[in-house]
Amino acid sequence: MEKKTKQFIIIGLAVAIIIAILAPFLASDNPDGLESAIEKILLPGAGEENIHESPMPDYTIPFLGETPISGSIAIIIGVIVTFALAYGLGYLLKSRKKS
Repeated sequence: MEKKTKQFIIIGLAVAIIIAILAPFLASDNPDGLESAIEKILLPGAGEENIHESPMPDYTIPFLGETPISGSIAIIIGVIVTFALAYGLGYLLKSRKKS
């Protein structure tokens, strides 16, 4: 991998992690547009029964509670997992193309 490409990836990850750290502290407590529309159309609380429990519901880590720190950690984990999956897929597709 070229040096410029590595720098670009590192800077992109750093920016994503900085945003992940700050987002829970800056986010509004009001429901987003989709949640607001569902509450207006359906009965309040109608969409709350889950088919499968998320490992990090509402961008929080359950044992840490619903705090901004918990949200930051959950988003950072999401950024790292997403990056790892995208990088791995790119690596597999690149190696497949060379064969």
